[in-house]
Amino acid sequence: QVQLVESGGGLVQAGGSLRLSCAASRSIVSINAMGWYRQAPGKQRELVATITSGGSTNYVGSVKGRFTISRDNAKNTVYLQMNSLKPEDTAVYYCAARSRGVLLVTSYGTDYWGKGTLVTVSS
Repeated sequence: QVQLVESGGGLVQAGGSLRLSCAASRSIVSINAMGWYRQAPGKQRELVATITSGGSTNYVGSVKGRFTISRDNAKNTVYLQMNSLKPEDTAVYYCAARSRGVLLVTSYGTDYWGKGTLVTVSS
């Protein structure tokens, strides 16, 4: 079992930046895929960014060039650096992990979830 705890959310003005952190309760070296989903009020959950154990990254089109995902295996932590934030980025952001395979848009097969951290971007 792995517990994931997110931090770093908050209120920021449009154009600002935030860095989300996801701390795992044990080593993430053996976890292939880690990433971030988000869910805005009244909308479906969306896969935002993923990173594999080999360092390969993927982003949803709406955040490409603005968000950067990274992982520090020594600290058992995954980060999401969010720049040039827009009001439409407002959502609860969830950290997720899948031991084998990749994180999917449908979230099928995800092994572990954090409880989420709220990001609010004001216009």
